[in-house]
Amino acid sequence: MIPAAFEYHRPKNVQDAIGILVEHGDEARVLAGGHSLIPMMKLRMAAIEHLVDLQDVDGLSGISIDGGRITIGAMTTQHELITHDGLATAAPILREAALQIADPQVRYVGTIGGNVANGDPGNDMPGLMQCLDASFTLVGPDGTREVAARDFYEAAYMTERSDEEILTAISFNATAGGYSYEKQKRKIGDYATAAAAVLLQKDGDTCTGASIAMTNLSDTPVFSEAAGAALTGTSVGKADIEAAVAAALSDIDPTEDNRGPVEFKRHVAAVVIARAITRAWSRA
Repeated sequence: MIPAAFEYHRPKNVQDAIGILVEHGDEARVLAGGHSLIPMMKLRMAAIEHLVDLQDVDGLSGISIDGGRITIGAMTTQHELITHDGLATAAPILREAALQIADPQVRYVGTIGGNVANGDPGNDMPGLMQCLDASFTLVGPDGTREVAARDFYEAAYMTERSDEEILTAISFNATAGGYSYEKQKRKIGDYATAAAAVLLQKDGDTCTGASIAMTNLSDTPVFSEAAGAALTGTSVGKADIEAAVAAALSDIDPTEDNRGPVEFKRHVAAVVIARAITRAWSRA
């Protein structure tokens, strides 16, 4: 289908973009890569009267690694995440996850900011950002503020970001130890039926820290503190992994859809989480 008529804006800086959002209120939306918003407009599921394209806004792209802190501009593409050598060393789980998003054509245009900002529970980056304990920089008419990824998501397509704010950057600490992003999907390019991001720290034969988050298993990404706690202090044996999986499953709330019934999704989640923990531990 063809979208309803709209006015197209292409500002050159963040303040001009915010000014347009303030002026037009609920009638305006920002556009990053467009892979979520444009299809919704074509299907007439979203009626946008003012589209604010961020492609020409200065300062929203790029990857910075300063010591142990990584900062990524919101308009940085998934392709750039994959091909950046420094990022592959400082946070290899990010590259592993980005390679599983859609297909190369999408990754050349799709942005990390768009992936995390619109609150789609099927997107891969929100759960990963919670696993990384990332912070989101939001700029609006009242200034700049930081929001933790673990506090950002409220419900499907509902986030802490107000309509007049723009997500400009994402930051998190470089990772150490084992990592894995495991994803089960119906076909190449599809959203996950279930996915899990796992980071593990190891000292000798003991797990000294664990971070586990899941994708598309509730109406928001799920960070499971209980699952991480189940592994910390253990040797990550079979029983330990089973305990962590059980803890993670108690935190999810999947719904039936065209990817399967609830029972199937819980089964897939258990398999994916166990695989992610096992692979992360083998890399630790």
